[in-house]
Amino acid sequence: QVQLVESGGGLVQAGGSLRLSCAASGRTLSSYAMGWFRRAPGKEREFVATVSWSGGATYYTDSVKGRFTISRDNAKNTVYLQMNSLKPEDTAVYYCAVHSTPWDTTGSTAGYDYWGQGTQVTVSS
Repeated sequence: QVQLVESGGGLVQAGGSLRLSCAASGRTLSSYAMGWFRRAPGKEREFVATVSWSGGATYYTDSVKGRFTISRDNAKNTVYLQMNSLKPEDTAVYYCAVHSTPWDTTGSTAGYDYWGQGTQVTVSS
C-alpha cells in the first residue's frame, strides 16, 4: 500500500503563490503517472494536473493552464504543484494521486489507485 502525504497548503491572498508537495512511501513510483486533484466546498473532486512517469509530459485543466506547474523528482519519490497567480476559485482541498499507468490520457479520477489525505488551500480576495 502506497502512502501519500500532501503538504504546503495554506492561506494566501489572490495573486499569491503556493508550492504543494506530495511525498510517497511504501513503493517507488517512478513508473507511474502522478496527478493532482482538488475538491472545493460543495463540489465534487476535479482534475487539476498530471505528469508522466518521466516528468516529460504534463497536462492541465484549462482553468489552471499558465498558472500551475506540476513536476516530479523520482529520486525523492515526490511530486510538486507550483501554484502561481492564485484566484479565490482555486480554494479547495488538494489531493495527489498515483495512476495505474505511466501516463494519464483522460484526466479522470478513474485509474488513480492511491490518494493522499489532502491539503487545504484557501485564497482570499
